[in-house]
Order: sequence, then C-alpha cells, then structure tokens
Amino acid sequence: SSYSINRDRDPKPHSPILPISLVLQLLSSVVSKMATTTKLLLTDLMSGVNHIPSKYIRPITDRPNLTDFQISDTSSIPLIDLKDLHGPTHSDIIKQIGLACQTDGFFQVKNHGVPETMIKNMLTIAREFFQLPESERLKMYSDDPSKTTRLSTSFNVRTEKLSNWRDFLRLHCYPLQDYVQEWPNNPPLFREQVGEYCTNVRELVLRLLEAISESLGLEKNYIVKALGKQGQHMALNYYPPCPQPELTYGLPGHTDANLITILLQDEVPGLQVLRNGKWVAVNPIPNTFIVNIGDMMQVISNNRYKSVLHRAVVNCNSERISIPTFYCPSPDAVIGPAEELINYDNPAMYRNFTYAEYYEKFWNKGLATECCLDLFKPA
Repeated sequence: SSYSINRDRDPKPHSPILPISLVLQLLSSVVSKMATTTKLLLTDLMSGVNHIPSKYIRPITDRPNLTDFQISDTSSIPLIDLKDLHGPTHSDIIKQIGLACQTDGFFQVKNHGVPETMIKNMLTIAREFFQLPESERLKMYSDDPSKTTRLSTSFNVRTEKLSNWRDFLRLHCYPLQDYVQEWPNNPPLFREQVGEYCTNVRELVLRLLEAISESLGLEKNYIVKALGKQGQHMALNYYPPCPQPELTYGLPGHTDANLITILLQDEVPGLQVLRNGKWVAVNPIPNTFIVNIGDMMQVISNNRYKSVLHRAVVNCNSERISIPTFYCPSPDAVIGPAEELINYDNPAMYRNFTYAEYYEKFWNKGLATECCLDLFKPA
C-alpha cells in the first residue's frame, strides 16, 4: 500500500519509553518548582533547597567578600557606658557620644536601662513568630509599604530587581495605642511583650537625643522638637541560613533614612559597618544595643554627624534575628540644618524638606550605596 511505501521511505524512530519511576521523579521536580515560585516568603521558598534562586544572586562586582573584613573591638566601634549619663561623669559621656557620632556614626551602649529579661523576651518572641506555620504568618503579609503593620521579604518587592536574603515583620509602634491592635496576636504574648519593649526603647532614645543635642551645643530638647509629633517603628528581621552566602546579602550597604536607630541583635554575627573604607563586623555583645545615626541626624547636624553605610551578611549554618527600632520625624515635620550650626564658614548643606518627601524617595530608590541626601542639597 501507499502507506507502507511512504512509511518505509521516511522511517521515524519510536520515542523511548521512560521508566515510570523516572517519570514520577521528573513530575515531582516540576511540581516542586511550580510550588516554590508561588511562595511569598524566603523562609518557605528555601525550605530544603541547597542553592539560591537567580533573583538573589548579586553581580560579581557586588558580592560580599566574606573574608575581607575586620572584627570590631572598642577601638573600632565605641562602647559607651550610660550608667552615669545623669550623674557625675555626665559631661564626659556627652563628649564620648559626640565623638562617636562625628567619627563613626555608630556606637554601642551598655547600662542603657532596658531590662535584660525584656531583651531576652523580645528575641524569643521574634523567633517564635518566624517559626509559626506558614499559613499563620501569612495573615500579616503585604507588599504595600504604606501599611503600618506588615510581613514581607527582601526590601521592596514592588520595585527591586534583585532580592535580599531576609524576611521581616514591620511594626509602627508610636503612639503605641494607635497600632498595637494591628499587631499579630500569635504568639499569644506578642503584643504585651513587644509593647513593653517598644516603650522602654523609646525612653532610651529620648535620653540619647537629649545627649546628642547637648553634644552639638544645642538645647537639650532641640532635636525632639524638630521631629514634630515623632514616629517610631521597628522591624523584626529574620535571616534564614543561606546555602551560598557569598552570592547575596541579607541587606546590602545602605544608610538609614530616619533620625536614629537602636539595634538589638542575637548572638549570630551579621552586621558590618563601613569605617575608613573597610568593612568592620560588629559582633554581638550580650545586653547591649547598637546605636547608629540616620540621614535626618546628618541633616540636623549640618554634616557634623555622619549617617554611615552598613550592611547585613548571612551564613550557611545559622539563622539570625535582628531587631532595629527606627526613630523618626512625623511625615509633615520640616527637617533642615539647625540654624545655630550655620554660619559664614559653615553654610547650610541641605535645603529644608518634609520627612514624607524624603522617605518616599528613599523607599522608591531601594537600598543603594548612593545616599538620598544628595538629592536635597541646595540648588
């Protein structure tokens, strides 16, 4: 027949028959990949995975050198004892704070007044939250940065092309009564313990702001008055173990947009600060806080105090928790250099602007080594 002739002229090999076990294995792999693409949080995406997805891989020129850094000591990151801040060594502590703000932009504090048990509770409750089942955590998820309570990942998933190796729970917390009902109620003690922590950290911030004002030669309440109604928010950062930490960042180098940041970190190292052109690892000291100057403080001080680049690196063995508290102006507060710090020899380095204007540019730009402050210099 013509069929048999055509078949003989144009033979086509039979497709090989795959073993059913291999078919199932391939199908399972495809299903697994499809499932991971729908995961909203890094913690769930990376469960059981031994390499990082391409969207987390930094360009070769922008990867952390995990061997080229210094280990911090008191000569690199000052440790300031606040015990006698209002005692006989007041003036000496003020000088220490001023020098640290001017030369480092970072310092550590001990005897700060926040109880040790409260610090332990805060770290424990943060870890418990990130250990909740995925379905429970995702009740708090949002990629809308305008939400005052939200769980998200990376930095700004709406705008960024490269992702950062972290999940975070962001909470506004001043005035406390305006926000606490939005917070998670699981773990059960979350609202109570986090609320107590926020209140105590705010008291520490206000003492530090008085000291910093005084160190600049300003009235004690100058900086607080410049903030308008004031704002306080915090992040519970969770950095899962990373199978290829040399390819990515928990957070790349950046400055903080706010006024001042109070950082609590667990016992796992990860924070690095740029000092004299060299990255310095700020290894945790139990029951201390890291204090760093933010962009708004650099403006108010007319560049006397520096908002310094810092970053978070990750590791392949241990999860890491860090909890920064960000103290900032209210959105409508007008920020500019203190008039007392401006003269013929020291002209104003920035124009006046509202904090809302600054923060919008900061958030949309994403974390980058170029500071937003350059956009607010006088014309």
